Amino acid sequence: MPPTYDELRRENDLLKQQIAWFKRQLFGGGKSERIDRDQALLALEEMETRQKQMERQEVSYIRSKARQRSKGAIERFEKVPVAETVEIVPEEVKADPDLYEQIGAEETFEIDITPPKIFKRLIRRLKFRHRIERSLPPVVVPALERPVQGSYASAGLVGWVVLGKYIDHLPLYRQQKMFERWGAKISRQSMADWVQTVAFWLKPLYNHMRQELLESGYVQADETPVRFQDPDNKKGKTSQGFLWVVHSPGLGVVFDWRLSRRHVEATRLLEGFTGLLQTDGYEAYNALVKNAEAIIHLGCWAHARRGFFNARSDHPREASLILGLIGRLYDFEERYRKQGLSPVERARQRKVDQARILKWLKIAITISQNRCLSQSNLGKACSYALARWKCLCRYLHHGEAEIDNNLVENKIRPSAIGKKNWLFIGSPDAGERTAVIYSMLLTCEIHGVDPHAWLPDVLTKAPKTPEKKEQIKLLPHNWQQ
Repeated sequence: MPPTYDELRRENDLLKQQIAWFKRQLFGGGKSERIDRDQALLALEEMETRQKQMERQEVSYIRSKARQRSKGAIERFEKVPVAETVEIVPEEVKADPDLYEQIGAEETFEIDITPPKIFKRLIRRLKFRHRIERSLPPVVVPALERPVQGSYASAGLVGWVVLGKYIDHLPLYRQQKMFERWGAKISRQSMADWVQTVAFWLKPLYNHMRQELLESGYVQADETPVRFQDPDNKKGKTSQGFLWVVHSPGLGVVFDWRLSRRHVEATRLLEGFTGLLQTDGYEAYNALVKNAEAIIHLGCWAHARRGFFNARSDHPREASLILGLIGRLYDFEERYRKQGLSPVERARQRKVDQARILKWLKIAITISQNRCLSQSNLGKACSYALARWKCLCRYLHHGEAEIDNNLVENKIRPSAIGKKNWLFIGSPDAGERTAVIYSMLLTCEIHGVDPHAWLPDVLTKAPKTPEKKEQIKLLPHNWQQ
């Protein structure tokens, strides 16, 4: 039996949506509970009336920031030290200084820079012998311990190379050329060995950090793919591994290197964890929660929102309405942040302010789902949100939790930028080193610790601190310069 006109029209609409989606990609930057239809339509009419008032406003969930007065040059560079003072005397005064007396000065400044300088530190260990007992061996201080034993590299130089690669995203071959311009020939292999040594000394701190995160009671989890060279593959071919990430807001972040994205990896990543777990919709986390009664699964509104954002061109009315309601949730979250509410106060205020919006939102999503094709962008977004509705709403009752998973995604961003420069990891074993170093340096960022000060200090002290109690003092949030 040939398809009817209505069937052909629906299929044509779906194809248009798919073509539009592909153009944007190429050229551009469960079941819900039953709802009474009459009641739903009344609620939808009320929401649509409200939506007309903000049709010309840009719908966004981005946390708005109060407009601040732009800082002047003096304020922006107030922490830059003055290395040189230049006094300029008028030519008239130079010609006859006795005719003039100074009454003041007009000050301004300019910012200059000098390239880094490689220098040698000469270390002379003086030898002495006993004046009377000549048979005694000479007295000399033992050789200094360095992070890389037997190497000429100081803790400062090793730290500079590691920070260049993992913070400034400079591959080692680029750093090699930079060092040559500065007058030092340092091979890429030497720098790779230093990176391996740094990961070795940071591994105990990494283990302590991971344990603290799993004991924190609230973590966010995500993962990102990374290419790596596999010796089992043909020459020139790479395989795909994953950096799994666990983040506890305000405490720290830990990357974990795995060769796959299988469900079992999520179980290993969060082994022993109990409390609030916030993730996107990846099924590995859902499988983990089903077998762990002590874990409360929270959803991510940023992921739910993206589907409706992608559906704007195909279903502008429905998508804009839903995006507007989600935007109101974020407006309240920003308000709580500015007010500095405690977790208990924030949970209480969320129930007062956002519970009703979430009710409207579910009604709007349900009606939109009934009005569109399930394979359309809007249909997929509705199905995603409704299938995870309970997880998406649980943040209401837990004031310590965020509304989305954006904080952990922000921690992944440096690795995403880095792999655009260094393209792939040299070997499967190197993936673990990358995870350890990223974890500690990004935890420094969370606590406002300067990694250029922290890393050389830790590399100097770590070989001398085998005790766990002393190692914990070197964690970024415990470290004192």
